[in-house]
Amino acid sequence: MSPAISVSPLLRSVMMIRKLKSGKYRLYSEKKDPTTGKRKNLGTFDTREAAQKHEREVQFFKKKQ
Repeated sequence: MSPAISVSPLLRSVMMIRKLKSGKYRLYSEKKDPTTGKRKNLGTFDTREAAQKHEREVQFFKKKQ
């Protein structure tokens, strides 16, 4: 077995943003949907900064509840 790799929250949040072939960035949820095994699409953005801004807004909303 390989050793467990701990990932900081900053790196984990970066992993949720992926660059598409079109050059845009897509934000995915952290958790996978158990039925489909895929992550939810939380939006597609022209810039990485816009995707990171939306991610912060989502995190704020989650903690506010």
